[in-house]
Amino acid sequence: MAIVSLKAWRARSAERAAAGARLKATLTEALGLGPGDALSVNEIACADPGCPDMETIVLVMRAGEPTRALRIRTTMEAVTADQIVALVVEEAAGRGPGTP
Repeated sequence: MAIVSLKAWRARSAERAAAGARLKATLTEALGLGPGDALSVNEIACADPGCPDMETIVLVMRAGEPTRALRIRTTMEAVTADQIVALVVEEAAGRGPGTP
């Protein structure tokens, strides 16, 4: 087991929090979320075969609609613009036709 200093752990934790906040802001705008909507962005371990060690889970909570969970198969820091576009398309498809 590797020993990590508290200072290094705090620095890494702050970096991850900042990456999460940036991604959340980008996704909020890309998804067109309003003030009554909410978004959660988290990294979890992925045990599926062929899946990277960590993946990003996005929960989209629009007012008056069911919560949708969307997956990006990479870490928060590594999410690309193309993956954001794909997530927006997937979320729109899940909302159904005629939904703004």
